Amino acid sequence: MKSLNSKWKHSFLYFLIIHLILYLLHHKLALDNQTVRIKKSPDLPLRFRHDGTFKILQVADMHFGNGVVTRCRDVLATQFDFCSDLNTTRFLKRMIEAEKPDFIAFTGDNIFGSSSADAAESLLEAFGPAMESGLPWAAVLGNHDQESSMDREELMTFISLMDYSVSQTNPSAGNASNPGNREMITNIDGFGNYNLEVYGAPGSHLANSSILNLYFLDSGDREVVQEMRTYGWIKKSQLHWLRGVSEGFKGQKKDFSYSEEAFPSGKPPALAFFHIPIPEIRQLYHQKIVGQFQEAVACSSVNSGVLQSFVSMGDVKAVFMGHDHTNDFCGYLDGIWFCYGGGFGYHGYGRAGWSRRARIILVELEKGGKEWMRVERIKTWKRLDDQKLSKTDEQVLWNSR
Repeated sequence: MKSLNSKWKHSFLYFLIIHLILYLLHHKLALDNQTVRIKKSPDLPLRFRHDGTFKILQVADMHFGNGVVTRCRDVLATQFDFCSDLNTTRFLKRMIEAEKPDFIAFTGDNIFGSSSADAAESLLEAFGPAMESGLPWAAVLGNHDQESSMDREELMTFISLMDYSVSQTNPSAGNASNPGNREMITNIDGFGNYNLEVYGAPGSHLANSSILNLYFLDSGDREVVQEMRTYGWIKKSQLHWLRGVSEGFKGQKKDFSYSEEAFPSGKPPALAFFHIPIPEIRQLYHQKIVGQFQEAVACSSVNSGVLQSFVSMGDVKAVFMGHDHTNDFCGYLDGIWFCYGGGFGYHGYGRAGWSRRARIILVELEKGGKEWMRVERIKTWKRLDDQKLSKTDEQVLWNSR
């Protein structure tokens, strides 16, 4: 009996091994017939050029739908023989070629969910020119991205896996230049809150130090407050995380002999990017602005204290938003410039005869002796999608002196 049981066990084990070998062989053959896709990643960390500059292209509200079959909104019949999402693609390619940015920041409503049959397909087409360029790029979500076949977490995860994207689904507690040494923070509202560090110019003593921060925040989509629908807002948990990131740079001795020289305030300067404007933007209607204020500010009924947080942090010098397509101005609030990108995409609403537009942000370093030092100046301007890509409203947003 014992011998019979032993033979049965050996037979069963033999049978199991044969099936395992066949299973693995089948899957190996299946994989051999497929192309294994690996994400293409940019060189990290982000850094200033040899000429001491770092240029950002802001793309606000592409509102991409289904490509060539998606018609344009609010364009004159005399402007185009035929207008579709491909005009948005063409504009993005023109901007990349003309301005040659170092980085592209997409500030939400990248796709128009209600017009997108498949969110993944729309995202691939919308961000196609950025991926083809090989430039590092990052995105946040607006209030329309999730209206198709993906929720907000799925969208940000997909975006983070696209070629040359440096977007993150959740903020990380590690070094962005070393993805293998990062721990994701999950106790925070939204998807797409993260910080990107920009390092000094090659060959300078700050080449291994981050001297500019790029803060990305998820401003949400729609919510209900006291039985009334309103737009989303940046939550307390996000601001708590951001204050912690900002405070972490205070007094940080990345280069002991030069830290005070590089960061007199104790922190490197920062730029912030999100989609839905904060309530205080309404105040700018009665103040001096650079650009055009053409529509009411569509913000949340909730004021979560974003402006107060930025002021208390002390490092945010300028903020870049989208959402209100025919507003393209910069206005000054409590020592910080708040700038709209202006409507970029042709399937989003606009104003007939008013060109779609993009914003450029140029950060310049100070020259000290024979090498580049700290951030000295932050400038901005817009380009119109006309025959000459007309440049307009150039201004200095911040100067270290």
